[in-house]
Amino acid sequence: MNTFTRSVELLQRAMDVNSLRYQVSANNIANSEVPNYKRQEVNFESELKRAFESEADTAHRFQLTRTDEGHIALDEPYDWRKVEPRRVTDWTTTANANGNNVDAESEAMNILKIQMNYRLLAQLESFEFSQMKTAMRR
Repeated sequence: MNTFTRSVELLQRAMDVNSLRYQVSANNIANSEVPNYKRQEVNFESELKRAFESEADTAHRFQLTRTDEGHIALDEPYDWRKVEPRRVTDWTTTANANGNNVDAESEAMNILKIQMNYRLLAQLESFEFSQMKTAMRR
């Protein structure tokens, strides 16, 4: 896979994850007064990092031979395209007297951060395509 395709796929995945983060934060704000509601967040980058590290480590690993498809494949890297974002619920904290742990102000700031990050990702994707357009002209 060439770097352009990989970059565009990664940017699109990051934009999808940001959209999910926006929905989760908006849901947290909507439920900020609901008794015993626990805030959620999205975990994606740590799994993506693990997939990239397994891909990089594959070149230096010992190659194993499988004689049957049922055997466990130990030397295959974790494909980054199969990494999915996960919603994680924070069960450990309680910020309000009603058992709720949502801070509406921090969630609102989180939404602003998500919006700015999304704009940056869109600009990066636009830059990738403008680079390709420039290369095709020559």
